[in-house]
Amino acid sequence: RSRQSDDSQHARGAAGARAMFLGHYGVAFAAKRFAPRTSLGTTILAAQFLDELWPILLLLGIERVRIAPEAVGSLQFVYYPYSHSLVAAALWSVLIGAAYYVLRRYKRGAWIVGGAVLSHWLLDVPMHVADLPLWPGSHVFLGFGLWKSVPATIVIEFGFYLAGLAIYLRSTRARDRVGSWGLWAMVIALACLYVSSLVSPPPPSEHVLAIMTLGLWLFIPLGWWVDRHREGVDNASIEGSAWPT
Repeated sequence: RSRQSDDSQHARGAAGARAMFLGHYGVAFAAKRFAPRTSLGTTILAAQFLDELWPILLLLGIERVRIAPEAVGSLQFVYYPYSHSLVAAALWSVLIGAAYYVLRRYKRGAWIVGGAVLSHWLLDVPMHVADLPLWPGSHVFLGFGLWKSVPATIVIEFGFYLAGLAIYLRSTRARDRVGSWGLWAMVIALACLYVSSLVSPPPPSEHVLAIMTLGLWLFIPLGWWVDRHREGVDNASIEGSAWPT
């Protein structure tokens, strides 16, 4: 069958989904504990890379989404195998981890960065409905649909987010005021964005959705800037780097 017919059938069968948001930033925060020389900006890039790539592919017409106000989360992810299939996520994790190693020569950081990329897909599986393909062209889609329950969504999102933040706070300390208020400003901004996504009406078009989602890239330099004003403590400083890379 054609890709179009497969996509149409899958779109009819999907109930819609919310893409995980705060939980991925929780992974980014926690990753600093295990790779203290790696910048928070880099771990944010890695943990959210699939969602950072997705709007670019939408704008290029390579992947597709449908605004569906009747669906859970108001979205149906019609076709996104290059950003959100298991095989694509694994390949991106290898490529980004390898690129990080080439640039920084930090083996532990490369493993953590690559793992953070793959963690995105693994965290999406229990939350999404069955719309995550195993590979481009796969007729098998995974997703357990926990996002059909809004209370469960909120508990899981904030659970991962706050757990990761707690690990980051135990592993680093502020070197100056920027390292303190800058961090909390970012933490609050992310939480507000998530809450607003729960109560706001769906975007008027797929194009507007893609443009809005590109805003995720802003948190990469913000995370890098905040992390430059913090330093490792206890076990997190074992490799001796006050300046993340």
